[in-house]
Amino acid sequence: MSSDNIDFIYQEKIFTIKNPDSNETLLNYIRTKLKKTGTKEGCAEGGCGACTVVLGELKNNEINYQAINSCITFLPTLQGKQLILVEDLISKEGHLHPVQQAMVNYHGSQCGFCTPGFVMSLFSMFKKNSKFKNDEIKDSIAGNLCRCTGYQPIIKAAKSLKNKNKNDQFRKNKKNTIKLLKKINNKSIVIYSDGKKYFAPRYITELKKILKKNIDVNFLSGGTDLSLIVTKERKNINSIVYMNSIRELNYIKNNNKYIEVGASTPLIELENYIKKYYPDFTKILKRYGSTQIRNVATVAGNIATASPIGDCLPLLLSLNGKVVLQDLKKTKIISLDDFFISYRKTRLQKGQFIHSIRIPLFKDNTFKAYKISKRFDDDISSVCAAFNLEIVKNKIQSVRIAYGGMAAIPKRAIYCEKIFSNSVVTDSIIEKAKKALEKDFSPISDMRASRLYRMEVAKNLLEKFCVEIKQKKLIGVYF
Repeated sequence: MSSDNIDFIYQEKIFTIKNPDSNETLLNYIRTKLKKTGTKEGCAEGGCGACTVVLGELKNNEINYQAINSCITFLPTLQGKQLILVEDLISKEGHLHPVQQAMVNYHGSQCGFCTPGFVMSLFSMFKKNSKFKNDEIKDSIAGNLCRCTGYQPIIKAAKSLKNKNKNDQFRKNKKNTIKLLKKINNKSIVIYSDGKKYFAPRYITELKKILKKNIDVNFLSGGTDLSLIVTKERKNINSIVYMNSIRELNYIKNNNKYIEVGASTPLIELENYIKKYYPDFTKILKRYGSTQIRNVATVAGNIATASPIGDCLPLLLSLNGKVVLQDLKKTKIISLDDFFISYRKTRLQKGQFIHSIRIPLFKDNTFKAYKISKRFDDDISSVCAAFNLEIVKNKIQSVRIAYGGMAAIPKRAIYCEKIFSNSVVTDSIIEKAKKALEKDFSPISDMRASRLYRMEVAKNLLEKFCVEIKQKKLIGVYF
């Protein structure tokens, strides 16, 4: 069953929007249609957190509460979910929610512009966790910028929540909310409005039928990059297929040879899973973007966007990752080595879509990854590097080295790899490998870094990796 209406839960009721504009942001709808102005616009690109709201989504008969950036979320993606705004946290009796009260008690607000976003990020953390450790607190608010530098009181407020009663109005209404979510959770969406098309299929078979009739579509798989066409470039996106509505593509499988990640699997789920196998992969994902971003962004989206500074891409290249492509009739598996053609250009053809990504498991290898950016959290890379080595009796048997931010595409350092191949890691070899990077890359200068800086950083990260594997410990500041 398909519909041109979207249904969502708001304030314990089903809300229906008929034939919505597929390019309207959730933030705009909240402020102009719902007339709720606690949610703010700061950056319109998911970087400051002032627009943070929480969505409740049914998963295994439980409600999964996730903070998201409403400024880069398109309204139709609200289908089948519960919307929670900062105004909704106050109880019917007029009592502040424990998160709000904690912010008051610890003076967590100064000018107040960013406060609603912080409150919603902490509310999501409050609903999902029972213990609030420093890392959890900092991660939950890493995507919320305070212009008045008021972080310490906010952190103190968050720490105080671990002793609070979690039986808030949302828990009390849980059974009714689940019942309502089940009512609206069973339809596909097809919207034709003002010359724009929006599709949110629930199954792969539906997706293939859509692609058969609509060749020129934009795949929305998280949308943390795609939505900027609307919010920053002020252009329309005339045809959208929302991939995250397809539950068949939201999975992580492991056959002991590789991990397969479905195209609509959020990064937040991958980072928790892959930590056991590649801890550095998780460390980079946590710096990929804020919790709000990682709750919706996907590896498939990162690959399809093909940004030279996409943080997942050098990691996947070094691990010899493969992308599984499907079209109407067949499946094709292609190595990421061959997937990227030129700046923002890939081998993904019209009528094809990314089904999944395969990440090989190198159980005996050493894998390390580093990200350098101006800000530690929630910032775009200047340089990202990943190293994957197999060492047998002190000799390198196989090596894969990849960088982001050093070329028009994420790229392996082939000449550098040749220096290391069948070698022992000595000071002489390290220097030769560093010099080889000059043959592999000719970086550019831009607002994030100069070409000289990028090359120097790339060489230093290579040396840092070699010293760490030789001494079997971290060296210096671990970026």
